[in-house]
Amino acid sequence: MEEQIKLMQKEAMEELNKVQEAKELNEVRVKFLGKKGKLTAILRGMGALTAEERPKIGNLANQVRDEIEKVIKEKENKFAEQEMQEKLEKETIDITLPSKKIRRGSKHPINRVIEEIEDIFVSMGYDVVTGPELETDEYCFERLNLPKGHPARDMQDSFYITPEYLLRTQTSSVQARTMMKNEEKTPIRVICPGKTYRREDDATHSHQFGQVEGLVIDKGITLAHLKGTLEEFVRRMLGENLKLRFRPSYFPFTEPSYEVDVSCFKCGGKGCNLCKQTGWIEILGSGMVHPNVLKANGYDPEKYTGFAFGTGLDRLAMFKYGITDVRLLYANDIRFLNQFDRKDVD
Repeated sequence: MEEQIKLMQKEAMEELNKVQEAKELNEVRVKFLGKKGKLTAILRGMGALTAEERPKIGNLANQVRDEIEKVIKEKENKFAEQEMQEKLEKETIDITLPSKKIRRGSKHPINRVIEEIEDIFVSMGYDVVTGPELETDEYCFERLNLPKGHPARDMQDSFYITPEYLLRTQTSSVQARTMMKNEEKTPIRVICPGKTYRREDDATHSHQFGQVEGLVIDKGITLAHLKGTLEEFVRRMLGENLKLRFRPSYFPFTEPSYEVDVSCFKCGGKGCNLCKQTGWIEILGSGMVHPNVLKANGYDPEKYTGFAFGTGLDRLAMFKYGITDVRLLYANDIRFLNQFDRKDVD
Protein backbone atom coordinates (compact mmCIF):
# COMPACT_ATOMS: atom_id res chain seq x y z
CA MET A 1 0.00 0.00 0.00
CA GLU A 2 2.92 2.32 0.72
CA GLU A 3 4.17 1.77 -2.83
CA GLN A 4 0.70 2.51 -4.23
CA ILE A 5 0.52 5.82 -2.37
CA LYS A 6 3.96 6.90 -3.61
CA LEU A 7 3.08 5.99 -7.21
CA MET A 8 -0.18 7.94 -6.90
CA GLN A 9 1.79 10.93 -5.59
CA LYS A 10 4.19 10.77 -8.51
CA GLU A 11 1.29 10.59 -10.98
CA ALA A 12 -0.45 13.56 -9.32
CA MET A 13 2.70 15.69 -9.46
CA GLU A 14 3.24 14.87 -13.13
CA GLU A 15 -0.31 15.95 -13.96
CA LEU A 16 0.01 19.12 -11.90
CA ASN A 17 3.13 20.07 -13.85
CA LYS A 18 1.11 19.81 -17.06
CA VAL A 19 -1.74 22.04 -15.81
CA GLN A 20 -2.09 25.27 -17.87
CA GLU A 21 -5.38 26.72 -16.57
CA ALA A 22 -6.96 27.27 -13.17
CA LYS A 23 -10.00 25.13 -13.95
CA GLU A 24 -7.71 22.10 -14.57
CA LEU A 25 -6.48 22.30 -10.97
CA ASN A 26 -9.88 21.40 -9.60
CA GLU A 27 -10.06 18.42 -11.94
CA VAL A 28 -6.72 17.15 -10.58
CA ARG A 29 -7.86 17.72 -6.97
CA VAL A 30 -11.05 15.72 -7.52
CA LYS A 31 -9.19 12.96 -9.39
CA PHE A 32 -6.61 12.32 -6.66
CA LEU A 33 -8.02 13.77 -3.42
CA GLY A 34 -11.78 13.70 -3.88
CA LYS A 35 -14.25 11.36 -2.16
CA LYS A 36 -14.00 9.04 -5.12
CA GLY A 37 -10.36 9.92 -5.85
CA LYS A 38 -7.38 7.60 -6.09
CA LEU A 39 -6.05 8.28 -2.59
CA THR A 40 -9.43 7.47 -1.04
CA ALA A 41 -9.62 4.27 -3.07
CA ILE A 42 -6.21 3.14 -1.82
CA LEU A 43 -7.05 3.91 1.81
CA ARG A 44 -10.15 1.74 1.66
CA GLY A 45 -7.77 -1.22 1.90
CA MET A 46 -6.40 -0.19 5.30
CA GLY A 47 -8.72 -2.68 6.97
CA ALA A 48 -6.45 -5.47 5.80
CA LEU A 49 -3.37 -3.92 7.44
CA THR A 50 -1.97 -4.91 10.81
CA ALA A 51 -2.30 -2.60 13.81
CA GLU A 52 1.38 -1.62 13.47
CA GLU A 53 1.09 -0.74 9.74
CA ARG A 54 -2.03 1.43 9.97
CA PRO A 55 -0.44 4.47 11.71
CA LYS A 56 2.49 4.44 9.33
CA ILE A 57 0.26 4.31 6.23
CA GLY A 58 -2.08 6.93 7.72
CA ASN A 59 0.79 9.36 8.31
CA LEU A 60 2.11 8.76 4.80
CA ALA A 61 -1.32 9.37 3.28
CA ASN A 62 -1.70 12.67 5.18
CA GLN A 63 1.79 13.76 4.14
CA VAL A 64 1.09 13.00 0.47
CA ARG A 65 -2.29 14.78 0.67
CA ASP A 66 -0.64 17.91 2.17
CA GLU A 67 2.09 17.97 -0.48
CA ILE A 68 -0.41 17.70 -3.32
CA GLU A 69 -2.62 20.42 -1.76
CA LYS A 70 0.43 22.67 -1.35
CA VAL A 71 1.30 22.40 -5.04
CA ILE A 72 -2.32 23.01 -6.03
CA LYS A 73 -2.44 26.15 -3.83
CA GLU A 74 0.79 27.49 -5.30
CA LYS A 75 -0.57 26.92 -8.78
CA GLU A 76 -3.85 28.66 -7.89
CA ASN A 77 -1.99 31.73 -6.60
CA LYS A 78 0.15 31.81 -9.71
CA PHE A 79 -2.86 31.63 -12.05
CA ALA A 80 -4.73 34.29 -10.03
CA GLU A 81 -1.73 36.62 -10.27
CA GLN A 82 -1.45 36.04 -14.01
CA GLU A 83 -5.17 36.71 -14.46
CA MET A 84 -4.94 39.96 -12.51
CA GLN A 85 -1.91 41.08 -14.50
CA GLU A 86 -3.66 40.39 -17.80
CA LYS A 87 -6.74 42.29 -16.60
CA LEU A 88 -4.65 45.28 -15.56
CA GLU A 89 -2.88 45.33 -18.90
CA LYS A 90 -6.20 45.33 -20.74
CA GLU A 91 -7.60 48.11 -18.55
CA THR A 92 -4.58 50.36 -18.69
CA ILE A 93 -5.58 54.03 -18.88
CA ASP A 94 -3.56 56.45 -20.94
CA ILE A 95 -3.52 59.49 -18.67
CA THR A 96 -2.25 61.65 -21.53
CA LEU A 97 -5.57 61.30 -23.40
CA PRO A 98 -8.08 64.17 -23.07
CA SER A 99 -10.83 63.47 -20.54
CA LYS A 100 -14.52 63.19 -21.36
CA LYS A 101 -16.41 66.46 -21.16
CA ILE A 102 -18.60 66.61 -18.05
CA ARG A 103 -21.90 68.27 -18.83
CA ARG A 104 -22.98 70.63 -16.11
CA GLY A 105 -26.64 70.73 -15.15
CA SER A 106 -28.63 73.87 -14.45
CA LYS A 107 -31.39 74.84 -12.05
CA HIS A 108 -34.92 74.72 -13.39
CA PRO A 109 -36.39 78.23 -13.75
CA ILE A 110 -39.15 77.44 -11.24
CA ASN A 111 -36.58 76.29 -8.69
CA ARG A 112 -34.66 79.52 -9.29
CA VAL A 113 -37.81 81.54 -8.64
CA ILE A 114 -38.68 79.58 -5.47
CA GLU A 115 -35.20 80.05 -4.03
CA GLU A 116 -35.23 83.76 -4.81
CA ILE A 117 -38.68 84.26 -3.24
CA GLU A 118 -37.65 82.34 -0.13
CA ASP A 119 -34.46 84.40 0.21
CA ILE A 120 -36.42 87.66 -0.05
CA PHE A 121 -39.06 86.77 2.53
CA VAL A 122 -36.70 85.02 4.96
CA SER A 123 -34.65 88.23 5.00
CA MET A 124 -37.89 90.02 5.97
CA GLY A 125 -38.44 87.69 8.94
CA TYR A 126 -40.80 85.12 7.40
CA ASP A 127 -40.75 81.36 7.95
CA VAL A 128 -41.13 78.90 5.06
CA VAL A 129 -43.79 76.24 5.73
CA THR A 130 -45.15 73.37 3.65
CA GLY A 131 -48.16 71.05 3.78
CA PRO A 132 -49.73 68.00 2.12
CA GLU A 133 -50.62 68.08 -1.57
CA LEU A 134 -53.45 65.59 -0.96
CA GLU A 135 -55.69 67.79 1.14
CA THR A 136 -59.04 67.58 2.90
CA ASP A 137 -62.04 69.59 1.76
CA GLU A 138 -62.06 71.15 5.23
CA TYR A 139 -58.63 72.78 4.95
CA CYS A 140 -58.80 73.50 1.24
CA PHE A 141 -62.19 75.22 1.35
CA GLU A 142 -64.25 75.25 4.54
CA ARG A 143 -61.66 76.85 6.85
CA LEU A 144 -61.06 79.49 4.15
CA ASN A 145 -64.65 80.78 4.11
CA LEU A 146 -65.71 78.47 1.28
CA PRO A 147 -68.41 76.20 2.76
CA LYS A 148 -70.04 73.46 0.69
CA GLY A 149 -72.34 74.98 -1.92
CA HIS A 150 -70.44 78.29 -2.02
CA PRO A 151 -70.58 79.71 -5.58
CA ALA A 152 -66.86 80.54 -5.54
CA ARG A 153 -66.06 76.81 -5.57
CA ASP A 154 -67.16 76.80 -9.21
CA MET A 155 -64.18 79.07 -9.95
CA GLN A 156 -61.84 76.12 -9.29
CA ASP A 157 -62.36 72.87 -11.18
CA SER A 158 -60.75 70.49 -8.69
CA PHE A 159 -59.30 66.97 -8.77
CA TYR A 160 -61.31 65.13 -6.11
CA ILE A 161 -60.04 61.72 -5.00
CA THR A 162 -62.98 61.05 -2.66
CA PRO A 163 -65.84 63.33 -1.58
CA GLU A 164 -63.61 64.63 1.24
CA TYR A 165 -60.08 64.45 -0.27
CA LEU A 166 -58.69 66.31 -3.27
CA LEU A 167 -55.43 67.51 -4.76
CA ARG A 168 -55.09 70.97 -3.27
CA THR A 169 -56.14 73.83 -5.55
CA GLN A 170 -54.10 76.41 -3.64
CA THR A 171 -51.46 76.57 -0.92
CA SER A 172 -53.93 78.54 1.22
CA SER A 173 -54.64 75.20 2.90
CA VAL A 174 -51.16 75.42 4.42
CA GLN A 175 -52.10 78.79 5.89
CA ALA A 176 -55.15 77.24 7.56
CA ARG A 177 -53.05 74.38 8.94
CA THR A 178 -50.46 76.86 10.23
CA MET A 179 -53.15 78.83 12.06
CA MET A 180 -54.67 75.69 13.59
CA LYS A 181 -51.28 74.34 14.73
CA ASN A 182 -50.52 77.62 16.44
CA GLU A 183 -52.40 76.70 19.63
CA GLU A 184 -51.18 79.73 21.56
CA LYS A 185 -52.46 81.96 18.73
CA THR A 186 -49.28 84.01 18.63
CA PRO A 187 -48.37 86.21 15.62
CA ILE A 188 -47.71 84.47 12.31
CA ARG A 189 -45.48 85.48 9.42
CA VAL A 190 -45.07 82.69 6.84
CA ILE A 191 -44.83 81.92 3.13
CA CYS A 192 -46.09 78.63 1.68
CA PRO A 193 -44.55 77.51 -1.63
CA GLY A 194 -45.64 74.30 -3.35
CA LYS A 195 -47.46 72.49 -6.14
CA THR A 196 -51.17 72.95 -6.72
CA TYR A 197 -53.62 71.28 -9.13
CA ARG A 198 -56.59 72.41 -11.22
CA ARG A 199 -58.29 71.02 -14.31
CA GLU A 200 -56.72 73.45 -16.78
CA ASP A 201 -54.26 72.89 -19.62
CA ASP A 202 -53.42 75.42 -22.35
CA ALA A 203 -50.58 77.76 -23.36
CA THR A 204 -50.95 79.92 -20.24
CA HIS A 205 -52.33 77.37 -17.75
CA SER A 206 -51.28 73.90 -16.60
CA HIS A 207 -53.14 71.24 -14.61
CA GLN A 208 -50.17 71.35 -12.21
CA PHE A 209 -48.61 74.66 -11.30
CA GLY A 210 -46.46 76.15 -8.57
CA GLN A 211 -47.81 78.68 -6.14
CA VAL A 212 -46.50 80.66 -3.19
CA GLU A 213 -48.74 82.33 -0.66
CA GLY A 214 -47.95 84.56 2.28
CA LEU A 215 -49.77 85.10 5.55
CA VAL A 216 -49.22 87.63 8.32
CA ILE A 217 -51.40 87.72 11.46
CA ASP A 218 -50.82 90.02 14.41
CA LYS A 219 -52.45 92.81 16.36
CA GLY A 220 -52.68 96.07 14.44
CA ILE A 221 -51.91 94.73 10.93
CA THR A 222 -53.23 97.13 8.27
CA LEU A 223 -53.45 97.47 4.51
CA ALA A 224 -50.36 99.68 4.67
CA HIS A 225 -48.33 96.69 5.87
CA LEU A 226 -49.58 94.63 2.93
CA LYS A 227 -48.77 97.34 0.41
CA GLY A 228 -45.29 97.94 1.81
CA THR A 229 -44.51 94.22 1.86
CA LEU A 230 -45.58 93.65 -1.75
CA GLU A 231 -43.77 96.75 -3.00
CA GLU A 232 -40.55 95.51 -1.40
CA PHE A 233 -41.07 91.99 -2.80
CA VAL A 234 -41.73 93.16 -6.36
CA ARG A 235 -38.85 95.63 -6.27
CA ARG A 236 -36.38 92.92 -5.26
CA MET A 237 -37.89 90.18 -7.43
CA LEU A 238 -38.62 91.94 -10.72
CA GLY A 239 -36.71 95.23 -10.66
CA GLU A 240 -36.37 98.61 -9.03
CA ASN A 241 -38.28 100.66 -11.61
CA LEU A 242 -41.54 98.71 -11.78
CA LYS A 243 -44.71 100.37 -10.50
CA LEU A 244 -47.50 98.61 -8.59
CA ARG A 245 -51.23 99.06 -8.98
CA PHE A 246 -53.83 97.72 -6.55
CA ARG A 247 -57.22 96.96 -8.13
CA PRO A 248 -60.25 96.05 -5.99
CA SER A 249 -61.24 92.43 -6.53
CA TYR A 250 -62.97 89.52 -4.78
CA PHE A 251 -61.56 86.52 -2.95
CA PRO A 252 -63.67 84.59 -0.43
CA PHE A 253 -60.88 84.46 2.14
CA THR A 254 -59.92 88.18 2.15
CA GLU A 255 -61.86 91.40 2.69
CA PRO A 256 -61.06 93.83 1.19
CA SER A 257 -59.37 92.02 -1.72
CA TYR A 258 -57.02 93.33 -4.39
CA GLU A 259 -55.44 92.20 -7.63
CA VAL A 260 -51.90 93.53 -7.89
CA ASP A 261 -50.52 94.63 -11.27
CA VAL A 262 -47.02 95.73 -12.19
CA SER A 263 -46.04 98.04 -15.00
CA CYS A 264 -45.09 95.98 -18.05
CA PHE A 265 -41.36 95.35 -17.99
CA LYS A 266 -41.30 94.70 -21.74
CA CYS A 267 -42.71 98.02 -22.93
CA GLY A 268 -42.25 100.12 -19.79
CA GLY A 269 -46.00 100.73 -19.50
CA LYS A 270 -46.49 102.02 -23.06
CA GLY A 271 -48.51 99.02 -24.23
CA CYS A 272 -47.46 95.87 -26.09
CA ASN A 273 -48.63 92.36 -26.97
CA LEU A 274 -47.46 91.00 -23.60
CA CYS A 275 -49.58 93.40 -21.53
CA LYS A 276 -52.35 93.46 -24.18
CA GLN A 277 -51.76 97.19 -24.77
CA THR A 278 -52.73 98.08 -21.18
CA GLY A 279 -49.25 98.79 -19.85
CA TRP A 280 -49.95 96.58 -16.81
CA ILE A 281 -49.51 92.87 -15.98
CA GLU A 282 -51.37 91.08 -13.20
CA ILE A 283 -48.97 89.13 -10.97
CA LEU A 284 -50.75 88.29 -7.71
CA GLY A 285 -53.87 88.46 -5.56
CA SER A 286 -53.98 89.83 -2.04
CA GLY A 287 -56.13 91.28 0.71
CA MET A 288 -56.84 91.52 4.40
CA VAL A 289 -57.67 88.16 6.00
CA HIS A 290 -61.44 87.76 6.22
CA PRO A 291 -62.79 87.79 9.81
CA ASN A 292 -64.58 84.48 9.09
CA VAL A 293 -61.23 82.87 8.24
CA LEU A 294 -59.66 84.15 11.45
CA LYS A 295 -62.61 82.87 13.47
CA ALA A 296 -62.68 79.46 11.73
CA ASN A 297 -59.02 78.93 12.59
CA GLY A 298 -59.13 79.98 16.22
CA TYR A 299 -58.21 83.68 16.09
CA ASP A 300 -60.36 86.42 17.59
CA PRO A 301 -61.06 88.92 14.76
CA GLU A 302 -61.68 91.59 17.39
CA LYS A 303 -58.04 91.32 18.52
CA TYR A 304 -56.16 90.14 15.45
CA THR A 305 -55.98 91.27 11.84
CA GLY A 306 -53.81 90.03 9.01
CA PHE A 307 -53.07 90.06 5.33
CA ALA A 308 -52.54 87.34 2.76
CA PHE A 309 -51.22 87.23 -0.78
CA GLY A 310 -50.56 84.64 -3.42
CA THR A 311 -48.86 84.37 -6.79
CA GLY A 312 -48.14 81.67 -9.34
CA LEU A 313 -44.54 80.50 -9.54
CA ASP A 314 -45.02 79.56 -13.18
CA ARG A 315 -46.26 83.05 -14.02
CA LEU A 316 -43.40 84.73 -12.19
CA ALA A 317 -40.89 82.51 -14.01
CA MET A 318 -42.52 83.34 -17.35
CA PHE A 319 -42.37 87.08 -16.66
CA LYS A 320 -38.87 87.04 -15.22
CA TYR A 321 -37.31 84.97 -18.02
CA GLY A 322 -39.54 85.92 -20.99
CA ILE A 323 -41.16 82.48 -21.41
CA THR A 324 -44.25 82.57 -23.65
CA ASP A 325 -45.68 79.05 -23.14
CA VAL A 326 -46.12 77.64 -19.62
CA ARG A 327 -45.94 74.08 -20.99
CA LEU A 328 -42.23 74.60 -21.71
CA LEU A 329 -41.64 74.56 -17.96
CA TYR A 330 -42.76 70.92 -17.76
CA ALA A 331 -41.65 69.54 -21.15
CA ASN A 332 -38.17 68.45 -19.95
CA ASP A 333 -36.71 69.81 -23.19
CA ILE A 334 -32.95 69.96 -22.63
CA ARG A 335 -32.60 72.72 -25.24
CA PHE A 336 -34.93 74.92 -23.21
CA LEU A 337 -33.41 74.09 -19.82
CA ASN A 338 -29.83 74.65 -21.04
CA GLN A 339 -30.63 78.34 -21.50
CA PHE A 340 -30.78 78.71 -17.74
CA ASP A 341 -27.17 77.64 -17.35
CA ARG A 342 -26.11 81.15 -18.31
CA LYS A 343 -25.08 83.58 -15.61
CA ASP A 344 -27.06 86.40 -17.18
CA VAL A 345 -30.42 84.80 -16.27
CA ASP A 346 -29.96 85.74 -12.61
